[in-house]
Amino acid sequence: MPFRLGTDPIRHTLQYLEKGPLVFKERVRVMLVHYNQREKSHKGVEEFLHWYTPQIQYKNPSLQLVAMKNVMPSTFIRLFLDNDEEVLVNAEGKSKEDILSHLTKILGKSASVLAAEQKEAQIVENVSNFGEGCGRHCICEVPGQVPCPGIVPLPKEWRGKYKYGDLDD
Repeated sequence: MPFRLGTDPIRHTLQYLEKGPLVFKERVRVMLVHYNQREKSHKGVEEFLHWYTPQIQYKNPSLQLVAMKNVMPSTFIRLFLDNDEEVLVNAEGKSKEDILSHLTKILGKSASVLAAEQKEAQIVENVSNFGEGCGRHCICEVPGQVPCPGIVPLPKEWRGKYKYGDLDD
């Protein structure tokens, strides 16, 4: 299987991607990570990018994630927000878990917000319901159904008073 090739193939599985704990708020647009591969104190950022980048990209599809290596002497994460604001996070000497927890705390959605969004996504309207407060007002709006008798009169042979009654028209 081609998706199992490469270093750490667990990162390519759907179960791993869905377990990502970091879901940014909607106002976060770009995450720019600066680190230096030659420095030992930047190892946490390098591991953070290796392990959590696939999960972050899966959970935040509108987020642009850019990694700049060997450009700056210090390591930091710069987050660009909607209203032209920037948030700088110092990642010098921190582990991947510390970086993840700090980003989750400052710009991530809380567990209660995530639970509410998940519950809202699970509530799916039943398309077979019709009436007031539903997607369809009348059964006649469903393709293949008989149109409303108020708009298009039914044939007389379909109406019981003509079929079973003694009305002769």
